[in-house]
Amino acid sequence: MKVAVTGAAGQLGKDVVIELEKQGFEVLALDRDVLDITDEQAVLSFMEQNRPDSILHCAAYTNVDGAEEDEQTAYKVNALGSEYLAKAAAKIDAKMLQVSTDYVFDGSATEPYGTDHPTKPLGAYGRTKLAGEEFVQQYLEKYFIVRTAWVFGVHGNNFVKTMIRLGKEREELGVVHDQVGSPTYTVDLARFMVELMQSEKYGIYHATNEGICSWYEFAVEIFRQAEIDVTVKQLTTEQFPRPAARPKYSVLSKSKIEEQGFTPLRHWKEALAAYLAESNKL
Repeated sequence: MKVAVTGAAGQLGKDVVIELEKQGFEVLALDRDVLDITDEQAVLSFMEQNRPDSILHCAAYTNVDGAEEDEQTAYKVNALGSEYLAKAAAKIDAKMLQVSTDYVFDGSATEPYGTDHPTKPLGAYGRTKLAGEEFVQQYLEKYFIVRTAWVFGVHGNNFVKTMIRLGKEREELGVVHDQVGSPTYTVDLARFMVELMQSEKYGIYHATNEGICSWYEFAVEIFRQAEIDVTVKQLTTEQFPRPAARPKYSVLSKSKIEEQGFTPLRHWKEALAAYLAESNKL
């Protein structure tokens, strides 16, 4: 099977490529130098020429605060890029998997979001990612949409790397405690995506590691496992203002993964330990 991966140079995309190659797939690793997904004609001609069986769409404009100031660029990448890939997939009869986000919800829930929960993005990033989802559903029947949250991996910038760097530089730091979610290790998400791609069980899925924590609790566990001695203080969202509003509650229900017979992702604390071990090898 031939698989095209967009965003192949990114944090998630790199681990998706590694997982596919490990399992013996023929991989077309696409970064923006190889294919500009915002160029409709380029996308169509590339896919028609190379005819992958599946497209795993990991490319995205992920700068949440930047999207507030430049929604047009975020829309080009997150919405139109997804539209062009979906049109191309339909034309060559390929499956398509689009990676989406917890930001399609407003964070006002009190229990984990189901895949059919009404969407209500708070800001530009969530709006553009939701628009991408809608294009994929409009043009394709053979699609998977995988919403995830709080992603970390060795190939990109993320909360874990930031905390470790700050923990080594400072004796004390403050972390928001009133935003709750589930961290997601790219290696585990990539495995799930490749497993899902090989099925015909199409639709929307939610995939994060198991367990729930606040950013504060996540930070405390990072320092505990990394054996960094630093005092962590609890901050409220109001004490740490950002240009884009963050969902207060980002917990996604993974019940569909088990219902459809797929392998659940391990607990985030176990995933964090695996990430730290992987980081230490680099």
